[in-house]
Amino acid sequence: MASTHTVINQSAPRTEIDEYDLNPALREVVAAFAPDADQELLHELGRTVGTAEFQHNADLVNTYTPVFTAHDRWGNRVDQVEFHPAYHAIMAADLGAGGHSHAWAHPGTGANVERAARFHLFAQVEPGHTCPVSMTHAAAASLAGTPHAEFWLPRLYSTDYDPRLADATEKTAVTFGMAMTEKQGGSDVRANTTCAVPVNAAADDGTGFGAVSAGHYLLTGHKWFCSAPQSDAFLMLAQTEEGISCFLVPRFLPRRADGTPGGRNTFNIQKLKDKLGNKSNASSEIELDSTHGWLVGEPGRGVRTIIEMVSRTRLDCIIGSVSGMRQGVAEAAWHARHRAAFGAQLVDQPLMRAVLADLQLEYEAAVWTLGEVAAAYDSADPEAVEFRRLAVAVAKYWICKRGPEHAYESLECLGGNGYTEVWPLARRYREQPVLAVWEGSGNVIALDVLRALTRDPASAKAFLAVLEAARGRSGETGRVYDARFEQLAGDITDAVATMASGEAQAIAAWQARGRTLVEHMALLLQAAVLLTRAPAGIGEAFVAARLSAERGREYGAFPAAVEPEWIDLLVERA
Repeated sequence: MASTHTVINQSAPRTEIDEYDLNPALREVVAAFAPDADQELLHELGRTVGTAEFQHNADLVNTYTPVFTAHDRWGNRVDQVEFHPAYHAIMAADLGAGGHSHAWAHPGTGANVERAARFHLFAQVEPGHTCPVSMTHAAAASLAGTPHAEFWLPRLYSTDYDPRLADATEKTAVTFGMAMTEKQGGSDVRANTTCAVPVNAAADDGTGFGAVSAGHYLLTGHKWFCSAPQSDAFLMLAQTEEGISCFLVPRFLPRRADGTPGGRNTFNIQKLKDKLGNKSNASSEIELDSTHGWLVGEPGRGVRTIIEMVSRTRLDCIIGSVSGMRQGVAEAAWHARHRAAFGAQLVDQPLMRAVLADLQLEYEAAVWTLGEVAAAYDSADPEAVEFRRLAVAVAKYWICKRGPEHAYESLECLGGNGYTEVWPLARRYREQPVLAVWEGSGNVIALDVLRALTRDPASAKAFLAVLEAARGRSGETGRVYDARFEQLAGDITDAVATMASGEAQAIAAWQARGRTLVEHMALLLQAAVLLTRAPAGIGEAFVAARLSAERGREYGAFPAAVEPEWIDLLVERA
């Protein structure tokens, strides 16, 4: 009987490894797009997230979840969110690596790609904490060039970590959150009912510091989703007389004219959301009641003010989905190497090899596309700017939608183990859908793409130019790719003309086809990037598996055109 408790045929712990070193695709993307990246640091981060301690912390923060306290024991309103020490350890490591600020603090060729790689490594193991990291990164885009930049940006760029709920003047580092959506509007932020009333500089508004600076307003309303309410400041949308406007809302008010502390801003957390996915990040509902906020950008142009911030958070949604794909295929491949069934190791069985190769192929397409899009943020070249306007939306739509299915198939490779919460892929399966929902769900993205094609035809030209670079290849790969390119170019031309025509019925017909168009754009973009950037065989396998008429529906259902050596290459890279 005792022999049944001798553990055999189970994988060893996947710990004490260098996640960066074990990921040839990520290393190649960095080499291609960020040749001056700090390789020593990336390997150090790979070893950090590969430790048993870091992985245990990832388990702890999803077991001992954030705790909200509305009032202290004396009845004073405190609106405090407390976290397990493991959360602070993870945050300190990620912020210390510049996961939020590297691209801003060290701009230049490859800066956004290197920052994406750093963010990827942390998000691969614990995705929940990356929400405030991402929002802090994105907020800088809206604050740059505004009167707020001098005070907030040096603290935002800092690689320190100070989780105290305290006056920002006393801190060397801050984090930012966002609160855009409301219960009646969701993605339709122009339907927001939160109102902002300007403060008369000559009036006594009860704070003792008057208007303090230009653009001082009082906000009243309810925000349905406010992630990371423990942050030091937030960007919010509210209605003014001029229309929807963007505001900076700090948790602590500025100091008064006489130098005394301004005290806490009114920021009433109503509840923490019980959401699908990670449990480490605190998402909340908040109430604003004459809450002090300062205008960012021009009144009535709040959406335009946050548009670059939205673009940055969409890029981070791509990174998050890509990171999840890497975790999934890495865990699946590790299990298959250590597990035997039906007389052979799983990794040597043809069906399992096909599944692993296909999971890796999906990751290759996603991470190389991420590199191409992130690199466009490092360039001031007009064509790069035009390309990224479309590419970030197209890639966000497709890669984030591929995430949940990829997580499921990776989980299935582990069998019953994968379906239990003590293994990381069950949490990953629950986590991946949020990245498709956040910062523009599928329909919102499809409409954004159609709108961009109409308003900015140069973006379509720049996008097609990237795809055209992969044309003219010989053999079946070239024939399939070129035919799909011609079809897509025709569709885009037709869509642009139709959307510009003003004919309601024709426009509605193209809107109904919006997802189909964006899917085709995404697949051709991934194929083009792989054919022009990735090692030989990977792009060819992608064209056969995703673009050909014989393509399969499920992972591992490769057409015969996928060569055995391509499968071997992908399995080895997994």
